[in-house]
This record gives sequence, structure tokens and C-alpha cells, in this order.
Amino acid sequence: MGKRILRGSFVALITPFKEDGSPDIEGFGRLIDFQAAHGTSALLIMGSTGEVSLLSREERHLIIAQTVKFKRSGLPLFYGCTANNTRETIAMVQYAARAGADGAVVTVPSYVYAPVDAALQYFLEVADASPIPIGIYNNPIRVGTDLPSEAILRLADHPNVVIDKEAMARPGQIAQILAAGKELSLMCCDSPNLGLVPAVMSLGGHGTANMTGNIAPAEMAIISKPWSTIEDAVNFREAYLRLLPLIHFTYSKVNPVPVKSLARVLGLPAGRLRKPYLNLTGSALRAGVDVVRRLGLSERYGYRIREDLIGKDAPAEAASAPDAQSAGGGTAACFITEGR
Repeated sequence: MGKRILRGSFVALITPFKEDGSPDIEGFGRLIDFQAAHGTSALLIMGSTGEVSLLSREERHLIIAQTVKFKRSGLPLFYGCTANNTRETIAMVQYAARAGADGAVVTVPSYVYAPVDAALQYFLEVADASPIPIGIYNNPIRVGTDLPSEAILRLADHPNVVIDKEAMARPGQIAQILAAGKELSLMCCDSPNLGLVPAVMSLGGHGTANMTGNIAPAEMAIISKPWSTIEDAVNFREAYLRLLPLIHFTYSKVNPVPVKSLARVLGLPAGRLRKPYLNLTGSALRAGVDVVRRLGLSERYGYRIREDLIGKDAPAEAASAPDAQSAGGGTAACFITEGR
């Protein structure tokens, strides 16, 4: 039996927290229902958009065990399962499988800077041990390992590897992977700084693995629809250019600071970011609110803007911190590690 190829908008979900800072399981349910109602094809829970690096192992287990109960027909739930070594990553993948997850997304563990041969072996060992489909995430800016097309194509031959999410700045690699015709869903992060979305979709990619869909899921579903007609291409262009101001906002600081700060103000289950992250405030946050209003998203999704949560501008010293575009040596980083 062939692989199940994921197509469309694969949204990396925020993790909602309660006032006491604990995971808001009921909030997860509301977010999953919201995505299901607006055309999202699959969800990634506990990627970097979900602050996974700031969750304990016990919290990760709790979130997996409880959120699988919110499964909706036609909306597979994948979980970020990367840990700090191969054995622990396998253990997290196997826990997710036992709990009923539809799949797992993994990247190379942070701070290891694994050479390509070691990273390839890591992904193959995880895939060998996994009872569920695996998505791999090539995010060299964050993890220090850049998988070339040859490595991706080697991984694509594994029966458990079903998704390749790319977050590097080489459209040529996208073409090489697609030209090989492997049984693999090729997606990319929606960072406008990397600019991969037009390349992936125009070359025949399968969609986007995005986080702007937390705010505009129906628009990201249009942008992420694989092209089969000229109408698909025209709809993509119109939706992408229209939504670009929001996409630029969601990548204006390190993920998930802008998107989760905005979600909270719009009345979605979100809560505060877990420290050391700090919520956007003042004019930095109002810029996102203004974009939402201009695009008519408040009316479309019934958002009720909480002006009382916008607050004042951050202190000058905090505001001067590098943003997502300047961090990483000026390489226009995607700054998301969805499997981490």
C-alpha cells in the first residue's frame, strides 16, 4: 500500500495556556474545531509554534494524550516529537503512536550541529522505530544541519517518511526533489523572508506547513492548495499577495511571539507566552491588529479584539533586540523548528 500524501494547509498550532501557565486542554479543542471549520488539511501540535522547547516531558505526554480525543474526520493530528537525542526522540514518537497520533514531525536535535551523515542516520533510525508516519523538517538556520537534496531523496525512499518540510533558501533544491518524483509530500514554511512558498506551489509542491493559518486558516488553505488548473494558480496569487502583510507580521519577530500575541488579542484560546518569551505589546502588536482589520478577518472569523490586552510599547532596550529577519547572521531565518 502506498503512502498517504498530505496536501494543502498543514498548520502548526499554538499551545494555549491557562492563567496559571498550565496547558489549556479545552482551549486546544476549540482551536482544533476552528481549524477544522476553515479548510485546514492537517495540524501539527507542539512544534516550535507550540512552544515545545518550553514544555516538560510530562506536559508533552499530557497534551498528546488529551488532544487526540479532539480528532476530527479528515484532519490528521501530527505531533512534534524531537527530543535531545535519538533514543528520546524515538520514545516520544512511540508514545504519540500509542496514544493515537496520526503522525510525528521531527528535526535534528538543537545545539548538536550534526553532520549530514549523522542526521541521515538519525532520521532513518527514528523512521525505522516509528509505528506512525514521519515528517522530516529541514531547518538549517535553527539546528545547524542542512540536508541536501540527495539526503532528502534517500529519506523519501523510507516507507514511513511521508513529509519533507523545507526551510532553507534554495528554490533549486525544491525543483530537484520534485523532479525525482518520489512518493513524498513536499511542503515549506510560510516565511516571507525565505520566500519558498511561490516556488513550492508553482513547481508542483503539495502545500505549506505554516503558522499564519492560526489567524487566517481559510486564506492559507487557498494558498496551500496544489495547482491542478489555471484557476488554482490565479487564486494562489490573489490570496498570497493579499495576505502578505499578515505573513510578514507573523514573521516580524521570532516565532511564535507575533502569532500567539496576536491570537490572544483576537480572543482565540492562547494565553501568555511561556517565559523567557515575552508577548508583543503596544505599537508592535497593534501593527498586527491593524492588518487583521484591513483584511476584514475580524468579520470573517468573528474575532473580538481585546484592546485592553494590547498594552504599551516595550522598553527601548527590549525593542532593540534582533528580529527574525536579522537574526542568524542576516540570513532571513525562518526561525521555526516545528518538530522540536
